[in-house]
Amino acid sequence: MRLVGWLCGQPSRKRHALTREISQGSALCDRLVTGSGAVLHPPHFTISRPLASRCAVRHFAVIAPPFTSHVRALEALAVELLARGNQVSWLHQADVGAVLAEPRIRFVALGKTSHPPGSLGRVIERAARPGGPWGISRVIADMAAGTDMLCREAPDVLRQLRVDAVLADQMEAAGGLVAQSMGLPFISVAAALPVNRESHLPLPVMPWGLARSAAGERVIDSSARVYDWLMRPHGRVIAAHARAFGLAPRQALHECQSPLLQLSQTTASFDFPRRQAPQLHHVGPLRRAAASGDLRFPPDRPRAAGRPFVFASLGTLQGGRFGLFRRIAQSCRAEGAQLLLAHCGRLDARQAELLDRDGATWVTDFAPQQAALEQADAVVTHAGLNTVMDALAAGTPILALPIAFDQPGVAARVVHAGAGVRLLPALASPAALRRGLRTLLDDAAYRRRAQGLGQDVRAAGGVARAADLIETALRTGRPVAADTVRSTTSPLRSIDEVAAEQA
Repeated sequence: MRLVGWLCGQPSRKRHALTREISQGSALCDRLVTGSGAVLHPPHFTISRPLASRCAVRHFAVIAPPFTSHVRALEALAVELLARGNQVSWLHQADVGAVLAEPRIRFVALGKTSHPPGSLGRVIERAARPGGPWGISRVIADMAAGTDMLCREAPDVLRQLRVDAVLADQMEAAGGLVAQSMGLPFISVAAALPVNRESHLPLPVMPWGLARSAAGERVIDSSARVYDWLMRPHGRVIAAHARAFGLAPRQALHECQSPLLQLSQTTASFDFPRRQAPQLHHVGPLRRAAASGDLRFPPDRPRAAGRPFVFASLGTLQGGRFGLFRRIAQSCRAEGAQLLLAHCGRLDARQAELLDRDGATWVTDFAPQQAALEQADAVVTHAGLNTVMDALAAGTPILALPIAFDQPGVAARVVHAGAGVRLLPALASPAALRRGLRTLLDDAAYRRRAQGLGQDVRAAGGVARAADLIETALRTGRPVAADTVRSTTSPLRSIDEVAAEQA
């Protein structure tokens, strides 16, 4: 207690630095196995709960999907909280530990029996190429199994860790369910598009614009009922654990969100205007404050002055779509554009060679994305939220090719915001892709709009603002009112037109 009193008496900046040094003792970890079979990697020195309460040093637990894009967003927020002297633990199946890049985060492996080491690869492959109805059902079954495992095993571990609050990704219902059942405050983080529902908003998985009539809202309601029917296996797991935890009935992701604070990686000017989200704050991309790296071209193939430069990436899950990459390369060759293509390690050397022949100027596994986008005249992307927000931050117009998950909704917002155009991948022939690129390159309005949205992205606050909001919400125990949401004029084909066609 003498140490506690001395540390609490230090100036705030020095106290944060000292507690950060203490928490970094995780490099001296011993391995412990809990009674539930979870493997813990605890720091050598653990700050006591009296210190946590007196100095507002908290122990956060992160519960999120196992996919790289979600991990990176929550990890960036965790690093900011660590820098402020807090502790962070991450709970999931063993394979997720290898995805984490920050050694100061304490990783706790769950699911020793149901999700053994080596099983995540199959989950990722199914998510990358869900295919038809059977494949989609397998992806939903994987979601349900993950939620079930976390709901069964996380409560005991959270008690042993003496966690103060939970960071719960919106796409993993277990975070909110477990936290609420234990009386823990939790913060919902939308690493993908927010799942919050309103009558005029299409679900994130839908490609439509806003509803501006009762007929349009009926289409949205019908599509939501179809979506919920498909998600029944996941809904049954949510409902069962809500009953077991003694919580109010629920069976969908949007019913498992925090009443205290919700954070979104979007900005208000990019997202569709919302009417009923008082706890939802648009903080922009959650990124670590690290240099993005320089973009260097090989001496034997330098960037050519006077030719358009296009960057193409389909993300970490969709980067293996060789056929689509070939059509992108062919369209750039026909347009006379230089193409940097990043496949995120999902293509082999032979495929990379064929892409080179098809017209790609440079083919690589990973490129410094922000640096590439800052130089690019246009980006061709699967409309993953991370890539789109990075493109807006760079002021680069977007050719969106939505493939799965929330990508149709992200692409709809790109068009709604006037920052790019959209093509369905199945219809994205080399000629169609070339027309899309030509539209972006010829019409400066797309770049101007992207640059305007980029100002909002850069001013959104990112992890620093997110951490400030978390501290405020936990200190007061009350929701923090969100900023007024701005609306933009939509050039997107509205859902009311869809309703008229169906009438």
